[in-house]
Amino acid sequence: MSKLMDAIQSLRPNAKCVTTGETDVEWLDDEQVEPTQSEIDAEVIRLEAEYDAQEYARKREEAYPSVGDQLDMIYKDMKNSTTTHAEAVEAVKTKFPKE
Repeated sequence: MSKLMDAIQSLRPNAKCVTTGETDVEWLDDEQVEPTQSEIDAEVIRLEAEYDAQEYARKREEAYPSVGDQLDMIYKDMKNSTTTHAEAVEAVKTKFPKE
């Protein structure tokens, strides 16, 4: 979905419209008022900032071991009184801190 359509859907959920290109919108909704261009522009900026603020979380998700590997680490830690899982998680959190 385009940034334009994301902004419109955020401002007017379930809106009926068609986008052509990056800036053209054909409003087809009789129930909701079409947002102004300034509302759309502001919403695009807000959504981009929200997305950017979650970059650390996306990087962490990629870096964490798989769920199966984590469960295996937890089991072995319980069995051997070790902290392998906690150390693995902490390493990822340290590498990609929440800002």
